[in-house]
Amino acid sequence: MKITSVLLLALFTLFVFGCGGYSSNTSTGGGGTTATHIDALVPNTATAGSAAFTLTVNGSGFAASSTVYWNAATRPTTFATAKQLTAQISAADIATAGTIQVYARTSGGAYGGGVNSNTVNFTVN
Repeated sequence: MKITSVLLLALFTLFVFGCGGYSSNTSTGGGGTTATHIDALVPNTATAGSAAFTLTVNGSGFAASSTVYWNAATRPTTFATAKQLTAQISAADIATAGTIQVYARTSGGAYGGGVNSNTVNFTVN
């Protein structure tokens, strides 16, 4: 009876506390991909009807798998560094005045998902 009690206590302890202790991966949000953040867009405004241009996205946590989204649609993106991306914005993208929501998505992570950055507004006057 004593051996059974000890074994049950040992199994209960392993079940509750696990083996190897508690570990957390807070540096990557737990998904294996560093948090992506946009600090600034350069330029951050354009005149409606202007020509196509290259948008520079400055921030942090970018990777070769990062893509810039322009009003929820992907734009051709080039990874420069972990702090900078560039995206090609067409003349059609700025044909009419309005506020454009821009964010970056970095794919990857433990389950093949991804991480979206904060959203920054681009103004077309």
